Amino acid sequence: MILMIGLFALLVVLGTPLAFAIGITAITALLDSGGTGLLRLVPMRLFSGIDMFSLMAMPFFILAGDMMNRIRITDRLVDLANAMVGRVRGALAYVNILVSVLFAGLTGAAVADTAAIGRMMIPTMHAQGYDRTFAAAVTASSSVIGPIIPPSIIMVIYGSLMQVSIAGLFAAGILPGILMAVALMGYIAWRAKRDDLPVASLRHDTPPLAVATRRAIVPLMMPIIILGGILGGVVTPTEAGAMAVLYALIVGVIIYRNLGLKEIGSLLYDMVRTSGSVFIILAAASILGWVLAKERVPTEMAAFLLGISGEPLTFLFVVSFALLIVGMFMEMTAVLIILGPILHPIAVSMGVDPLHFAIVMIVNLNIALATPPLGACLFVAASIGKVSFEKLMIRILPFILVEVLVLVLIITFPAIALTLPSWLGLN
Repeated sequence: MILMIGLFALLVVLGTPLAFAIGITAITALLDSGGTGLLRLVPMRLFSGIDMFSLMAMPFFILAGDMMNRIRITDRLVDLANAMVGRVRGALAYVNILVSVLFAGLTGAAVADTAAIGRMMIPTMHAQGYDRTFAAAVTASSSVIGPIIPPSIIMVIYGSLMQVSIAGLFAAGILPGILMAVALMGYIAWRAKRDDLPVASLRHDTPPLAVATRRAIVPLMMPIIILGGILGGVVTPTEAGAMAVLYALIVGVIIYRNLGLKEIGSLLYDMVRTSGSVFIILAAASILGWVLAKERVPTEMAAFLLGISGEPLTFLFVVSFALLIVGMFMEMTAVLIILGPILHPIAVSMGVDPLHFAIVMIVNLNIALATPPLGACLFVAASIGKVSFEKLMIRILPFILVEVLVLVLIITFPAIALTLPSWLGLN
């Protein structure tokens, strides 16, 4: 076990691609424990690691989100948010958070949200009198809502790996995502009074609410199609993803007419690259998972955690603290793929609801996307906002604290995550 951890850490520090770092560690452990005879299992494990029908939904959601991003629907969502909350003190900070919530139903990826929203909102907020670093902090912290509110790529991966209902995960993420948005807005309201944040000077062409809603209804129909189909039991997540791609194609090619063959080819290339990298990691992780099970690591970890406390609530807090620390230094998908298959069975054995633990883990890992020193959303926001990364790390800490407090509420009150799935018969 020490050999595996040391080798994996060394490979990551040396900059080895994650899939190769996981695969080399797993194969080394196989050779150490059983010689070359166990190597014949490698091809079978590589295949079985991605032989999951539900994983087919992931490329569709990636492609649909990228399409909606490419056809530039952000300005329509910003106009809608402006029409809703654009005339109060600190309005553009509220708008930034609200756009993240609206955008969450289109992309399901926090880094994509940071890039798309940041390009528009950070310069706009700066022009209205906001500090650039503050604007970047609002953008990065609110973007982590994206993978919590469905559709969510990370939920598709989690559900596929842990055999948890993806429809149930989608339903379970809605209230926690909304709660996080409300909490961030509450913090903005306090800051608006304390720091006398600017009142937005809206553009002369900012449409009234009815007009803004009508202009935004086309992009906002996509999450309705996805969630309505899945939660209503009409389609599977994979079929819903394919429908989302078709809808995004119709919107870009026929309705808005700003998506051509060249852009579609580029989007398909990006989708293949992104999906392929995740599939390779999943395949390599399946070998590592088999090795860990063979070495009884999950059993020993379960005994260790149970030794700390047999209380599910204490277990969730201990795991959350560990995930926040690990997430500061490791990419979200990697943490989920490596630790999820270990921690999920332990949580279930302790009486934690599978959907509740899934949302706790997903919220943890999303917060880590905006947490120093390696939060991906931080790097994107700092780059787009042209601000010092060091200053941004300091300015985002209060926002992170607010999100951690929301996480504490989700852990303490499981109904936040479980009420909607129960109403819909998905739990």
